[in-house]
Amino acid sequence: MFKQKKTVKMMKSFLFPLLLLSVTACGQQSATPANNQSTTPAASTQEAPAADKQLTIGISQFVEHPALDAAREGFVAQLAKNGYEDGKQIKIDLKSAQASMDTAISIAQKFEADKVDLVLAIATPTAQAAAQTSKEIPILFTAVTDPVEAGLVKSMEKPEGNVTGTSDMNPVEEQLKLIKEMKADAKTVGIIYSSGEVNSKVQVDAAKAVADKLGLTIQEAAITSATEVKQAAESMVGKVDAYYIPTDNMVVSSIAAVLGVAESQKIPVIAGEENSVKSGAIATYGIDYTKLGAQTADMAVKILKGEAKPGDMPVEMQADMKLVLNKKAAEKMGVTIPQAMLDRAGEVVE
Repeated sequence: MFKQKKTVKMMKSFLFPLLLLSVTACGQQSATPANNQSTTPAASTQEAPAADKQLTIGISQFVEHPALDAAREGFVAQLAKNGYEDGKQIKIDLKSAQASMDTAISIAQKFEADKVDLVLAIATPTAQAAAQTSKEIPILFTAVTDPVEAGLVKSMEKPEGNVTGTSDMNPVEEQLKLIKEMKADAKTVGIIYSSGEVNSKVQVDAAKAVADKLGLTIQEAAITSATEVKQAAESMVGKVDAYYIPTDNMVVSSIAAVLGVAESQKIPVIAGEENSVKSGAIATYGIDYTKLGAQTADMAVKILKGEAKPGDMPVEMQADMKLVLNKKAAEKMGVTIPQAMLDRAGEVVE
């Protein structure tokens, strides 16, 4: 299932030239989100570990959107619970790539030059940039769909090297089933995704693999920038019975554009993760990104304490999945959510 393909080779061939060209660009290209002040949770629940010096953790986030923000917040909060509190035992250097691969590489180079003690890379592109840049600093990733396909680890069980983390691979088949449950006569599903994100292509391929047995046909619309999201959604009007939004960073950060088209045309939207449902999609069956971030922090604690090395730590996935529904979104898209779905939902957004 996790065989490295041509897409990854192309990404690597793209990254290495950029690494050479952007050595001096770090200070100019790295971007810090508006709220880049370190977030220090109120209190630690465990005694702080003894340390000779304050440790530095570099966090590189590909873009700001609710799912990735939640993963970061869960990571920082869980570190504090384990006695690694920002501003005390650790210093967190938070950077955003603003959806730019060039900037992601520059951030990775800065962390390497600063010799930070650990890197957290949030989302596949920043994880790839970090892994290509540093071979010594421990690197943890989160919100990465398929780390093997992305060329980050040798295998899920034995990553090797200096990289490991948590995967957010979503249950694509279960999510597509939600479309048929809400709209039994649905035949065609439109998927908008970024052609530059390996994680997104993995999800599109997974959807195509199960579509036939669900009585569905998949129509793809690949984009190269966030400005193309609305046009892609509009291009599918009259051709699809529903939209499926995977955990694609570029599309999710611009999901309002898809929702606007969906609401005006009464086309239901199913999402790959719950924050998109809270933003206005109708339903998902998936993971909690705050918990995923916290799970990644537990791995970080083992590394910081010297109890484990990344190469020996299997990539982890979240076991708990839940059905999340948005009743108001359903009304806007002309869909009535069956009572059976409401009854088994883990969360209903009113």
